[in-house]
Amino acid sequence: MKYILFAFAVIACSANASAIKSGGDTTTNKQGVNAFSQPATNLPMIERIDFSVGNSFFRNPWVSAPASTDARDGLGPLFNTNGCQNCHIKDGRGHLPKPGDDNAVSMLIRLSIPAMTDAQKKALIMSGNIPDPVYGGQLQDFALPGEKPEGRIALRFEKHNETFKDGYSVELRKPVITIEELNYGDMHPQIEKSVRIAPPMIGLGLLESVTEQTMRDIAAAQLNEGKGVSGRPNEVWDVLQEKTVVGRFGWKAGQPTLMQQNAAAFNGDLGLTSALFPAENCTSAQTLCERLPNGGNPEVTEKVLNFVEFYSQHLAVPMRRNLDDPKVQLGEKLFTDAGCESCHQSTLQTGERTDRPALSNQTIHPYTDLLLHDMGEGLADNRGEFIANGQEWRTAPLWGLGYTEEVNGHTEYLHDGRARNVMEAVLWHGGEAESSKQNVLGFDKTQREALIAFLNSL
Repeated sequence: MKYILFAFAVIACSANASAIKSGGDTTTNKQGVNAFSQPATNLPMIERIDFSVGNSFFRNPWVSAPASTDARDGLGPLFNTNGCQNCHIKDGRGHLPKPGDDNAVSMLIRLSIPAMTDAQKKALIMSGNIPDPVYGGQLQDFALPGEKPEGRIALRFEKHNETFKDGYSVELRKPVITIEELNYGDMHPQIEKSVRIAPPMIGLGLLESVTEQTMRDIAAAQLNEGKGVSGRPNEVWDVLQEKTVVGRFGWKAGQPTLMQQNAAAFNGDLGLTSALFPAENCTSAQTLCERLPNGGNPEVTEKVLNFVEFYSQHLAVPMRRNLDDPKVQLGEKLFTDAGCESCHQSTLQTGERTDRPALSNQTIHPYTDLLLHDMGEGLADNRGEFIANGQEWRTAPLWGLGYTEEVNGHTEYLHDGRARNVMEAVLWHGGEAESSKQNVLGFDKTQREALIAFLNSL
């Protein structure tokens, strides 16, 4: 009997040892404000030099051209920020602008119009959506000194309440955006707008290393279960390979790789060109890019892109906490019983990567399937992105969730920061997650607190 109890204790200890390492061998035990800014723990010391160089290009501001710091010049002339860290604060999560803020900084507005002509519909294969003819695919609310930004973002909220079975009520808010002081003419009458806050940077290289086959197997398993959950990979354009592949990154999985995600952010957010996106981010209605000096061709060199890619691939996931807390254990069971793990898959395996051995063959616990799901009208932005429709979103990874407040000083969640805490985020779920939400609405106070404790343990 003693041997059986000892064996059970060893198994439980082993399970906890695995679960605590959310990012497998890359997991860091660092806590506090810099918990999201650590290199993968299994990254060899010699490669941490490349990580540090990439960090410097990610962290430090870019400047307008010409400048003595020619490795970092070419900013703008229209942009959202002058440095990656301004959006991904401490490599973490962005937030909605506060009252009195002049600019959004870590939030941006995607813009598009419906594809009407045959040429526009054909263009969707490579572009994912059709940009506004005057303002492009993204509103830039900053400009270089002496120039005019595209416009100013004004924010208000619509509110409603969700009520639990025991009568407990939670107020939910939805951001409503208007764009004022347009400086380059009117927007298209059928303009589509989508609010996006910057997501955390942790564990991205691990998610990039999950194989396409794994994603498709999960999608097939969800469909076969017949429980109303049926995710699908986004099908997006890979600029380097010049073909359609699965999407992984962004709120609608609109980018296939970290290299392309980073290059697109340099171009759209900072106004910097690269080999992947060599065109300036001005439209024909904006003459700034033609008359102002640039930082070279391209402004972000291949060497810089490679350093930033390496950095973004190897940001470690912090370890889970409080696994032995009975409240956390109850919350995990409730999470599973409610059906949340159908999409927020707790365990994935990365593939073999000879080029990135630290990320290779890792058992990870990201709580995502990387697939698109219909989340219902409540969360809809009514704006497509490649094959994703206006109600579909990629399942957001939950690892590191409980570190958000200590790293970023807030707890604003979901694609547009509408949720002010994890319970509000849960209650915005609809569509394929409607039954899970209804299960949660049946929770009493003890169960609600347990679910929150579990989510904050991640």
